[in-house]
Amino acid sequence: MNSKEKVGMMAEVVLTPADVLEQRVHAALLDAGADAPSADAATRAMMHASRLGVDSHGVRLTPHYARVLRGGRVNGRPDMTVRETSPVSFALDADNGLGHLAAYKAVDVATDAACRMGIAAVGVHRSSHFGPAGAYAMAGQEKGCITICVANSDSIVALFNGAERFHGTNPLAIGIPVPGEKPWLLDMATSSVPMNRVLLYRVLGIQLPEGVAADLSGTPTLHAPEAEMLMPLGGADFGFKGAALAGFIAIMSSVVSGAVADPFLPEMAGDEVSTPRNIGHFLIAIHPSFFGGAASYEASIKAYLAALRGARARDGGVMAPGDREWLVEIERARDGIPVDPETAAFLGLA
Repeated sequence: MNSKEKVGMMAEVVLTPADVLEQRVHAALLDAGADAPSADAATRAMMHASRLGVDSHGVRLTPHYARVLRGGRVNGRPDMTVRETSPVSFALDADNGLGHLAAYKAVDVATDAACRMGIAAVGVHRSSHFGPAGAYAMAGQEKGCITICVANSDSIVALFNGAERFHGTNPLAIGIPVPGEKPWLLDMATSSVPMNRVLLYRVLGIQLPEGVAADLSGTPTLHAPEAEMLMPLGGADFGFKGAALAGFIAIMSSVVSGAVADPFLPEMAGDEVSTPRNIGHFLIAIHPSFFGGAASYEASIKAYLAALRGARARDGGVMAPGDREWLVEIERARDGIPVDPETAAFLGLA
């Protein structure tokens, strides 16, 4: 991130203590029609993102969730049900509720089964946008399980050599517990960059990096106002990797889980907010003690991470996935969480 981008992102933000922000977000969701469990789950997930610096999926999404709750697209009082199809496989019907509640429920089901059986998976259908995938990977690892979480979303990313939107940004998150330490935590999209980054570059008048976005014809562009779609992870030359990964996530989240695949989903940001979207999620929990043994796992994961962080670096040090986020978490606990002006006004902070 360059200095101009940092200045643009920090301009006019409202630094807010986490407890105050959490209360305002929760109250806004209740006011929009969410029941207490739904509001609790959505607030928990968004605050996870905002605490760790994943602002694109943090509290800035509160107005959107309030809008779709009021519009009827999302059921604020869902009756979610879980069907056990084997001792280690489950199907969760989210009843068109907030995706955060569905995902946390899937974490509970998968980790409970994995603690008994070693591994378990949950497919979720009839769900909605669930915000930060990393929140659920984090929740699963807190229960001692390696946790893999994926979800599909509406089309915004071109295929490799494609000239139209096809996949969503389709996130992948993995949480790996490290006894007595912060976890190894990955939270990534399968697009080259988030669309919010392109929008920010438009506002700041910054030229895009190569291979991150394309114009209406599918031609890669450096000019942010011309960007109509994102490129898959890997860009113009190696985007077949990101496109294939996005496709795998789409298949697991929608085809396997019984949800609607990316090209057929109503867009998230459209004017129509009364029709449920049937987004899907897929979650796998693995209890490491069932394989190499608990003692071996604890010693090995710590030795691995020590070697990783101690590896020779070109400049500064080497970080494991999640290390950067833990530093942001400390900084924001001290200084407050930055909230953009529009969200701050919606929450009554400005």
